[in-house]
Amino acid sequence: MSQAATALPSYARLIDDRRAPFIRALLNLILRWLIKRAMKPDADVFKLRAMQIRLDQKYAHPDPAARVTQVDCDGVKATWIDLPESRPERVIFYLHGGAWMFHFPRTYAAMMARWARHLNARVLLVDYRLAPEHRYPAGADDCETAYRWLLAQGVDSKNIVIGGDSAGGNLTLATLHRLKVADQRLPACAVAISPFVDFTLSSASLVSNESIDPMFTLEAMLGLRPHYLNPEQLLNIDASPVFADFTGLPPIFFQASNTEMLCDESVRAAARAHQDGVVVELELWQNLPHVFQALAKLPQADAALKSITRFVQTHTGWVA
Repeated sequence: MSQAATALPSYARLIDDRRAPFIRALLNLILRWLIKRAMKPDADVFKLRAMQIRLDQKYAHPDPAARVTQVDCDGVKATWIDLPESRPERVIFYLHGGAWMFHFPRTYAAMMARWARHLNARVLLVDYRLAPEHRYPAGADDCETAYRWLLAQGVDSKNIVIGGDSAGGNLTLATLHRLKVADQRLPACAVAISPFVDFTLSSASLVSNESIDPMFTLEAMLGLRPHYLNPEQLLNIDASPVFADFTGLPPIFFQASNTEMLCDESVRAAARAHQDGVVVELELWQNLPHVFQALAKLPQADAALKSITRFVQTHTGWVA
């Protein structure tokens, strides 16, 4: 049984938002047909990438008011996303998901514009190198380099929020651990959306939620894992940050769905951070797909962003 099914600790809450049941049901069917059916252990990564780029181009709709500017962060590609009301001193340092192999630029531009609007901030969306062309630790190296570049631009770390989803949630925690070890200035807080935190694939929900998750299978994860790293690297803390020492890290906000395969990744990482004295919040949303926060048509995505906004404002002092 998933760890999420047991009694929740004081820092966690279960969110039962039942709005838009038809949209949710239709979305799960579409994801099961487009993603789960295609994510096979022997899938061709480059064909998957081409398919997902087409979907990104067709269905993602960035905010026309958002300004998107390419930038070089000491050799790492990134994109600034800001709105007319964005305050330049406030920066959301965001690491996108995509299994370390994919990027959806229009989807993330749209998602991050919503964050920028809620927080009156600008976003630095890091375009880290992808596997299989660039295997571990290339992505983690790029995220650390881009963060150091941001500090070198004179941005106060107290006005930086680091965040990411899925693989980007992993890289969020990995970057924090790397920065702590290097005695770098840490951001004010972090947001980890359904992070993948354990390459040993030992979370209970990977099995208990496999049949109801509309996107993934354990077989596909086992098949795709070697594209990113080698067996002897599985326990490295910047690959599997759940095994790291979280002591001294800034407050971390975790969000996941209780029915996704990666649910217990958030549960375990939040528990480890809390055990190590970190201020932690964990939200488990019921019956929603992996990274539902990116799907603007879901009312739950906006509600989840309001929770993120509240957490960030609490730990940064940002007000309108």
